[in-house]
Amino acid sequence: MEALLPHLVDAIPLRAGSVIVTLYGDVVEPRGGQLWMGSIIETCGALGLSETLVRTAVSRLVAAGQLAGERQGRRSFYRLTEAARREFLAAARTLFEPQPDAGWRFVWLGAEEAGETSPALDRDGFVRLAPHWWLGPARDRPADPAHVTFEAGTTAPLPMLQRLVAAHWDLAAVAAGYDAVLAAFGGVTDALDAGLRLADAEALQLRLLLVHAYRQVALRDPRLPAGTLPETWSGHRARRLFADLYLRLSPAADRHVGRHFLSGSDALPPETPDTLGRLASLARIRDGA
Repeated sequence: MEALLPHLVDAIPLRAGSVIVTLYGDVVEPRGGQLWMGSIIETCGALGLSETLVRTAVSRLVAAGQLAGERQGRRSFYRLTEAARREFLAAARTLFEPQPDAGWRFVWLGAEEAGETSPALDRDGFVRLAPHWWLGPARDRPADPAHVTFEAGTTAPLPMLQRLVAAHWDLAAVAAGYDAVLAAFGGVTDALDAGLRLADAEALQLRLLLVHAYRQVALRDPRLPAGTLPETWSGHRARRLFADLYLRLSPAADRHVGRHFLSGSDALPPETPDTLGRLASLARIRDGA
């Protein structure tokens, strides 16, 4: 462990603001959304981030409308804003829940919108085909009622679909990200298989690094229909590794949360219905259900 954790910290780019987002998404949001500043500083400090960097990052997240602060005596606590909570819940569905195979969705934008890039469509994996037309995966999220949308099936031969995907989506960059996750955390799996014993705090640190690294790739993945992906698509293996390691690290990591993370006068609970739901969903992913 003395070599494993520093190696991961060196291998994974860590910025204070992004790490705090990971911390809230993994630990805080499913336990009520509020955390003491001291817990934030201590957790980020274990990953090599200074108190100055952490305080600056928290201030920027407040200014950006993602966190809201309050004081209780001499302590400061920070809670997710409602807007941020909605974003975190959407990201959690991508990270922790089985992903049904997608179809295709066309979106037509009117003349006033056509000249602009749509951040929402970009985030959902859509690409612009023509000035007014976007194409992307039709997942379980409902279409935006402000857009004209068409659900589409296809009878085109698979090679033609794969050429369409290759022409419009940079899957190589996403695959490289998944490959990096596999390379970085395959050693953690090997160490646990060999009997590595972790302190509770170490298990939490490893889990946060795992979520942080996987989140950076999974939220950029357009999650296109399965038949259009390469046969050797590393996203499938990375997803199973993520599910397996998260499940193995969570008992000790959640003990540490329940004993040391403050959310007011009480500690955060080690588990909640939301955290147990995440574990059940990840077990289905790990087991191929």
